[in-house]
Amino acid sequence: MRLLIVVPILLLAACKEKPATSVPSEPEVSVATSVAFTEGPAQGPDGLIYFTDVANNRILRFDPAKKKHEVFRADSNRANGLLFDPQGRLIACEGSDGERNQPRVTRTDLKTGRVEELATKFEGQLFNAPNDVTIDAKGRLYFTDPAPDATSPATKAKGTTGVPGVYRIDPDGKISRLLTAPETEWPNGLVISPDDKTLYLIEANKVDGGTRAIRAFDLSPDGTLSNQRIHHNFYPGRSADGMAIDVDGNIYAAAGLHRLRGTRETLDTKCGVYVISPQGKLVRFLPVPEDTITNTAFGGADAKTLYITAGKTLFQVPNAIAGMNR
Repeated sequence: MRLLIVVPILLLAACKEKPATSVPSEPEVSVATSVAFTEGPAQGPDGLIYFTDVANNRILRFDPAKKKHEVFRADSNRANGLLFDPQGRLIACEGSDGERNQPRVTRTDLKTGRVEELATKFEGQLFNAPNDVTIDAKGRLYFTDPAPDATSPATKAKGTTGVPGVYRIDPDGKISRLLTAPETEWPNGLVISPDDKTLYLIEANKVDGGTRAIRAFDLSPDGTLSNQRIHHNFYPGRSADGMAIDVDGNIYAAAGLHRLRGTRETLDTKCGVYVISPQGKLVRFLPVPEDTITNTAFGGADAKTLYITAGKTLFQVPNAIAGMNR
């Protein structure tokens, strides 16, 4: 595997267990290494941090001890969100390279390298570009499939589109659609609460009047959703992209912009990580100096390091509360 040369690591102030009343001062930034466009961080059973480089169609992994990166999978099929299941297998949402492989959700055995397709179609129709994935205590996977990007390789190649929404994959392989329009507009990141009773879903609709918020749904024991409500609203600024959750149920949402990018989003949402309580209150804000911030995940031996992907950079933040692999 070939080594990368540069990814920056940013050390921010630790999140406190009690709500903060003011924004912490700007942290010092130290640089280690750098890639192209980072997304979807997740800690593997080997203690390494896996994340995606969507622009260059690859999955990378970072060794915190050696502070070095290497390429884990050079042809990732435009992988985005990642997750490790309880068996230590890598779950990947793949948007399609527009050539050999279709949009899909896969599972990779790290020991053998075998890649298994978990979801490629629903009711005979291909997915658009699976984006992010989470898991509940029963091992059921939930993933988002937003509306297609007309410029993406997958859309250009297949010419047809699937139905945007939120889907569930059961341990026996059954796939169910849980949400679609008008219940969701542009589903992006998602995560399940520690007690398995709530599913949080990011809406990232960039058009005028589009929902840019985190929705909350009651999650029933049978894996269905109900009681939709707004948990935190980012409108009119840029919504969150991805998020992680700690053992107390606080969400760590990556949101905002430093510069406009030609959409209807404003700069009202500052770029950084928004720590939001189970009651929907902002308890801490961690500023991140780089566009475009995309996702968060917990790692470290004690799960008290928050990793953040933004632009070409992988950042890390010591945290007072342990996170969950969801």
